[in-house]
Parts: sequence; C-alpha cells; structure tokens
Amino acid sequence: MPRYKLTLEYDGTPFFGWQRQAGQVSVQEVLESAILGFSGERVTVQAAGRTDTGVHARGQVVHADFGKDWPEDTVRDALNAHLRPHPVAVLCAERTPDDFEARFSATARHYLYRIINRRADLALERNRAWQVAVPLNVDAMHVAAQALIGQHDFTTFRAAECQAQSPVKTLHRIAVMRQLDEIVVTCSARSFLHHQVRSIVGSLKRVGEGKWPVTGVKSALEARDRARCGPVAPACGLYLMRVDYG
Repeated sequence: MPRYKLTLEYDGTPFFGWQRQAGQVSVQEVLESAILGFSGERVTVQAAGRTDTGVHARGQVVHADFGKDWPEDTVRDALNAHLRPHPVAVLCAERTPDDFEARFSATARHYLYRIINRRADLALERNRAWQVAVPLNVDAMHVAAQALIGQHDFTTFRAAECQAQSPVKTLHRIAVMRQLDEIVVTCSARSFLHHQVRSIVGSLKRVGEGKWPVTGVKSALEARDRARCGPVAPACGLYLMRVDYG
C-alpha cells in the first residue's frame, strides 16, 4: 500500500487535541474523515506528536497508507477540499518508503511558545498566545533556560499522566527572545515529555517576573519533584513548528 507523509498546519482551538476520542472533535478525526471522503478508504493516520487540546501546529507530520498510488498534489488538494471548514490544512503530501513512520523515524521536534507581554487584552492574538501583563525580564529567562540543555531527568517538568517510560530526555536547544511585546521560547529535542515545554515556560515566567532567581529553574530541575515546577503555561501559546527526519 502506498505510504504518504503529510505535513499539516492547524489551529488547535476548536479541537480536543490531536488524538481521536469518543464524543470529542479531534484533528485526527477530521483528517481521517477527509481521507475517507477523498479515497473512500478508512485509514488510521499516525502522527509525529499528539498535541494537546488547544495546541497549534505549523509543521505536524503524519503518515497514512492508501490503497492507490495517487499523485502527491492530488492528495494534498483533495484532502484540503474535504477538510474545509475545519482550521486544518495539508501543506504538502509526499510519497515515502514503506518503512517511514511519522513518530519513530523523527530525529528532532521543534516547538515554539508565544507570550504577548502587555497589559492590553488580546484581540487578534486571542487563543494564539499567552498574555502576561507584568513586565518580564527576557535576558534572565534566557540565562535560566540554558541550565536545561543536555540530558537530564525532567521529572519536575513532566505531567503526572505522562506515559513515557523514562523522564530522561535530551534538550538540544532552548532560547528566549523578545520582539516588541512578543516573547518567544523555542525548544528542540528528539522527543518531549507530556507538558514538558509548557511546564518549562511556566517556570521561566517565574524567573522573568522576579519571583524566582535565575538559578531557580536549575534548582527545580535538580529536585526531580513535580511540586517544584512553576504553573503550567496555557496550551494556546504552544506550536509544533517542525519535525526533522534523517
């Protein structure tokens, strides 16, 4: 059966996350319904990452097996036609080797978290970013974040319901930058724990507002204690930006 790699963009606001769940609308459900409408086949798609409720994607990757070898542009355009009016778009469809797997073939995942640092309410960015009214010290946040780079036990920044076999992960890169009133936190790793990025961002906010010292994030990491984590940042600011392969 021909296997296709699909790169997706979506607004996670109206969805109960990526994964199909009974009684809830998910990104997986609407994509599989679009495939059924296009090809007449009931196909189960596999994703590189199972984003939570309200989390967005600019470069989510999935794979799907079709019964017919369709032209790549036909797959992309037909799926987009069937996905409307849901806020999901197939950016590209690529024929791949049969052993390609969206999840297990991935070598890196890149996330971005957006904070709008201003007192005025969000109008255009509502449900697209986390509004933080108090001024944040971005330089202190960036310095604090560097303690997380490398291989660590990230128990402090792991959701209680996380199903990963081990809390040990290797964070390749993390940076905190400001442009006007927007602060972005970018993170790269082969894989992440459940709520890891949002937990890290919530802890960095504590540093930025002066409630934690710059060394506070390192101390929380070394404690390996979920109770030492700062408040988990809301889902609306998180974006799965890209997944690397090969």
